[in-house]
Amino acid sequence: MDILWQYQFRIILLGDSTVGKSSLLKRFTDGIYSDVADPTVGVDFYARSLDIEPGVKIKLQLWDTAGQERFRSITTSYYRNSVGGLLVFDLTNRKTFEHVKDWHKEVSEHILPHHMVYILIGHKSDLNKERKVSRDEAEQLAADLGIRYVETSAKCNSNVDRAFELLTRDIYELMKMGEITTRDGWDGVKSGLTAKVLYPADEEEELARAAPEKGCHC
Repeated sequence: MDILWQYQFRIILLGDSTVGKSSLLKRFTDGIYSDVADPTVGVDFYARSLDIEPGVKIKLQLWDTAGQERFRSITTSYYRNSVGGLLVFDLTNRKTFEHVKDWHKEVSEHILPHHMVYILIGHKSDLNKERKVSRDEAEQLAADLGIRYVETSAKCNSNVDRAFELLTRDIYELMKMGEITTRDGWDGVKSGLTAKVLYPADEEEELARAAPEKGCHC
């Protein structure tokens, strides 16, 4: 039986083939790592839930997309129905870093007039001696795109959970601010049976002021 969740976020992993998207997802959802990985064909699906704050469980639907151009017509259909995206590159392969802007541009244009919440992931941080992209360069790119940057290693289980948690929290905070809402016909965010009513911060203050004071009537 599925554990009750307040919200479901659909998140997509984006990036060139061989950057390690599948390894990240297997580490995050199953806690395992394998050196042997077959290239993703089309789209694979994973799931995991996170307790984002007391009483709020977020179910993540995670979509692993093929990086090869020949699968692009399949993967683009998933862009529009995702609320969050991990832009993944391989720290030991400079071309995958240079392609990040292309991925960001393609997805952002495809989902107009809507927006996606992104996080930039520099993967394979365990291979430091083979690094071809400096942290400063990657942080500058993230700043240019207006998103967070995290370096991860599925092999060493470094910052994997943190990357997904940061993105999930960013989406949840935007929901609380009213900048992301559920929409008919959109699978990016879904409310569960026990969804918590979210009010923008100003509205929350007004409700608090309007609420009658509770006193003891013993």
